[in-house]
Amino acid sequence: MTDTRSKPRHRRRKTALVAGIPLALTAAGALAYSPVFGDDAQSTASAATAAVPAWATATADGFASVNALGQNGTYGGRDGQIVTVRTLADLEKYATAAEPYVIVVAATINMDPVGKEIKVQSNKTIVGSGTSGHIVGGGFFLGSGVHNVIIRNLTIRDAYQGVWNDKEHDFDGIQMDGAHHVWIDHNDLRHMADGLIDVRKDSTYVTVSWNKMSQDNKAFGIGWTDNVVTDITIHHNWIRETEQRNPSTDNAAHAHLYNNFLEDVAGTDITSSYGNYSRGATKMVLENSYFQGINNPVIKDSTATIVQKGNTFVGTSGRNESGGTAFDPKSYYAYTLDATANVPSLLKSGAGPRSSIGTTASTLAAAATTLTVAKDGSGQYTTVQAAVNAVPANNASRVVIQVKPGTYRELVKVPSNKPHVTIQGTGGSRKDTVIVYNNASGTPKPDGSGTYGTGGSATVAVEADDFQARNLTISNDFDEAAHTDMAQQAVALRTSADKVFLDGVIVSGDQDTLLVDTAAKEKLGRVYMTNSYVIGNVDFIFGRATAVIDKSVITLKKRYNGTSAGYVTAPSTAADRKGILIANSTVNGDVSAASFYLGRPWHAGGDASLDPQTTVRNTSLSSAIKSTPWTDMSGFSWKADRFAEYKNTGAGSGAASSDRPQLTDAQAANQEVADWLGDWTPTAS
Repeated sequence: MTDTRSKPRHRRRKTALVAGIPLALTAAGALAYSPVFGDDAQSTASAATAAVPAWATATADGFASVNALGQNGTYGGRDGQIVTVRTLADLEKYATAAEPYVIVVAATINMDPVGKEIKVQSNKTIVGSGTSGHIVGGGFFLGSGVHNVIIRNLTIRDAYQGVWNDKEHDFDGIQMDGAHHVWIDHNDLRHMADGLIDVRKDSTYVTVSWNKMSQDNKAFGIGWTDNVVTDITIHHNWIRETEQRNPSTDNAAHAHLYNNFLEDVAGTDITSSYGNYSRGATKMVLENSYFQGINNPVIKDSTATIVQKGNTFVGTSGRNESGGTAFDPKSYYAYTLDATANVPSLLKSGAGPRSSIGTTASTLAAAATTLTVAKDGSGQYTTVQAAVNAVPANNASRVVIQVKPGTYRELVKVPSNKPHVTIQGTGGSRKDTVIVYNNASGTPKPDGSGTYGTGGSATVAVEADDFQARNLTISNDFDEAAHTDMAQQAVALRTSADKVFLDGVIVSGDQDTLLVDTAAKEKLGRVYMTNSYVIGNVDFIFGRATAVIDKSVITLKKRYNGTSAGYVTAPSTAADRKGILIANSTVNGDVSAASFYLGRPWHAGGDASLDPQTTVRNTSLSSAIKSTPWTDMSGFSWKADRFAEYKNTGAGSGAASSDRPQLTDAQAANQEVADWLGDWTPTAS
């Protein structure tokens, strides 16, 4: 089909914008991020009364800065009120309003239903407050004619539904269908069910800059049209651990890609199939980008063009193509290239949401204390435990321990007198930062005082209330095959505290991986895990805490000898407490069919007063789950305790029977996530 539309001639902006540095300096002044953007607004979802800060008046660079289609550059909602939102209802209210708004996202907002994409209207800036603005399980949609939209400093993540090349769920991070003048900048987009960014159906005058894109099959698609319309600038993005569309650019009139870092990390489950792709009638200019480990790093159709300048290729293989004539980006806008050799380090430190650039004294007081851990000595501490030790006893406010990528082979204990601690990996993936050790229940203690026991074997032990962990892996890699002569329970993470929030983590082991405990039998201990993975084989989610596993993947693992047989949960709940709730999740793994139970009752120490509870609801169960999914343990019958399902799906689900209790709708109404958590609403901090 031929494009018959009359397209306005590009006009350069009168004010040249200087690219090539994080958070570009603009005519409106330096963009200043503070740890709490909401300091410039009144209470949640209320209008600001303070003077407009520089970050609220920032304007785009690249093609998004070009005057065309009746729009003079891209400046978002700078002419409107500044509002701070912490709920889905408020975010949707302001994003879909007809009026301009600067919308500050100051909390983790979970999309309901999963996959929801808020239909953003024109003249909006949606910006995260420091690193606390998370959109989980969905994203944003910009429809035909929507224009002048800025999306910045957000983490948009975890709509993944457990199927890698997912053909059923079109759950994107940011999707445009016919939008124009859009700036996507300094976001962290990862682990969605379909694309991280889709620029579709003649969307144009788009700039995508300084973003992290990772952990996805399809990173960034451009096209879905026969018209050759789209003008797009893609610069300073770190694209890693993505398989395809990095980006794939189809029928773009002008695609300018520069200073991007494409990385495929060796030895992971994700392998790139190609890097930058020029398709159809696309004209692409590709400059000063760095490709590391990418298969087929640069490819083009016979009808497309690519002009390459100054790119670096390390450990790449396959197609690396160029040819034809393209265009001169500087005839449309000003920009400055960074040296290609500096791109990896520049983007590792500068891409994604920013927390403290331009911090002022007034906002610093509201920020959490931050401690940095790095194995290479570039942080304040070289071990995680050293940073925990530095937290003051009985600290009254949040302390964030930022752990740089690496493998930290150590034991970590957060004692009960150090509440409000967050341990957070800073890499692009939760696999980048790993805390691991290999103690088991039967491992002798170094001082000769016996063995560690199950609880004592934990790699990470959390005894302090209001603890949070995110974007990292906690593992116990005890070698069962080499130690068949000892008790093999080997805990990766033990919690014995209240208000423990595990967000975007991997907890990995074999037997007894995740111990959710309480400080004492009579004490409440609540744990909320979301957007995470738990990996194991025998009783690998167990304990007496009130624990929720929500929107997560539970991965079943074979035993060390290759056999498939196991138990997902082993609750030891007190009679007056709620036990383990698995909701809105996926249970799967490379194990034999009908080989795993969902759970069994653990009456710890033979305590007959306990009333173990596991509920599994609204969860996809693979064929690995037995048709009779509950079983007895140590002489205690599961039928005397509390085990039930509700509206599960998948090959491993089944109809109600005496061996497979199902909740009624009325019963299920009292077994929601909120019923488990009570007066606690987990919020990232």
